[in-house]
Amino acid sequence: MVQARSVKHHCGLFGVFGHEDAAALTRLGLHSLQHRGQESAGICSTDGERIARTAGLGLVGEVFNQARIDSVRNPVAIGHVRYSTTGSCSEANAQPLLFESAAGPVAIAHNGNLINAALLRRGYEEHGHIFQTTNDTEVIIHLLANPAHQQKPDPLAHVLNHLQGAYCLLLLFPDRMVAVRDPLGFRPLCIGRLSSGAVVIASETCALDIVDAEYERDIEPGEIVTVTAAGISSRRFGGETDGRKAACIFEQVYFADPSSSIFGENVHLVRVRMGRRLAREAPVDADLVVPVPNCARCAAIGYSRESGLLLGRGFTTSHYAGRSFLMPEQNMRDLVVKMKLNVIKEAVRGKRVIVVEDSVVRGTTTRGKMGALRKAGAKEIHLRVASPPIRNACYFGIDFPDSSKLIATGRSVDDIRDYLGVDSLAYLTLEGMLDCVKMPDDQYCTACFSGNYPVDVDEPVDKYAMERRQLRMFK
Repeated sequence: MVQARSVKHHCGLFGVFGHEDAAALTRLGLHSLQHRGQESAGICSTDGERIARTAGLGLVGEVFNQARIDSVRNPVAIGHVRYSTTGSCSEANAQPLLFESAAGPVAIAHNGNLINAALLRRGYEEHGHIFQTTNDTEVIIHLLANPAHQQKPDPLAHVLNHLQGAYCLLLLFPDRMVAVRDPLGFRPLCIGRLSSGAVVIASETCALDIVDAEYERDIEPGEIVTVTAAGISSRRFGGETDGRKAACIFEQVYFADPSSSIFGENVHLVRVRMGRRLAREAPVDADLVVPVPNCARCAAIGYSRESGLLLGRGFTTSHYAGRSFLMPEQNMRDLVVKMKLNVIKEAVRGKRVIVVEDSVVRGTTTRGKMGALRKAGAKEIHLRVASPPIRNACYFGIDFPDSSKLIATGRSVDDIRDYLGVDSLAYLTLEGMLDCVKMPDDQYCTACFSGNYPVDVDEPVDKYAMERRQLRMFK
């Protein structure tokens, strides 16, 4: 089992064009992107005329057995792993979604969150459209199928200019694969190529590595990339952003795999720099630096190197426990986390321990970890967090849309320290975090830390709003 994360991401995308084992390669790519979504997985493939779909709830290895993959020998496929940020975890919401329209079949996979999806959906429902899912992605299909949009010189670009928020898309038509990145570039998306010449699209470069694809370039913000038998073509949309970007800094802090390169630099090296900067900003006299597995290991390496303190192992992890975020009750989630993370008592007993975390969101899981360290006999516990306090909701695909549930909202660092039960607590400053990444400060979205949103959110984003509306409509 993949270790559950306390913060949930949205999705991972992977596609292959021009390889006889496209579906098998897509399954491998999705395996490497499993950290981006663990609720459901799906693959759509085409033989040039029809599009076939297989999707289900669970991890990639649970949804796709070898026999199922071996039965599909189409040369083009797209795949998706999902964590729900709009709409619930259900079979109907598993992606890619597949639809038939007057223009023919189309499959779509989406990474991100559309902040105007509910508004667009209400408009279509009022005109008699029936939706099959409760996620934001289906709105794009209804826009594409609109006859008025189909008559435009570039229907897809016209539709994309109606969308607000974060979106990387993979669309599959019988004769082509299309990749899209929103004009602000919230999420990463890249192009690679196999030695055979087949084209690969992936959310992260770690997925290219697993299929031995050579990285070629990132898809640019506001770019539409079309892959056909004739090759790759590109066009732009969304020019009104005037070159502004909003790359999600939390990808570097937490979400992306350390082996990936996103937004022009390697994730592991960025996190090591964040750990080094944290050690300079918040030094403390101690015996041992301990990372919270698995995401904080890179930052802990940096903290240890900069401080000169020994890097040790204070926790052991189990990869065989269930996925805690799927548990319906908090007490059950806490038990599963406890099963996953166990303190190595002999390593921490009587020691002054610096615990390095990548982020603290709601605080309940972190509090349990610190309590376990104390119970194991740690003499002092100094928590160092390799990112600033998260005080603001995210509306662009991270699952904390309610700021009232964030531990740092309305609390001082001292208040949080007391709640977590540690001897000292320090966060990396916003300035320090931004100094550790490559692009200019104004090219990142830091809204969850700073409150500066790159897109105005006129209507609160509610994960289950579409489902409540659907229930009301059919009462």
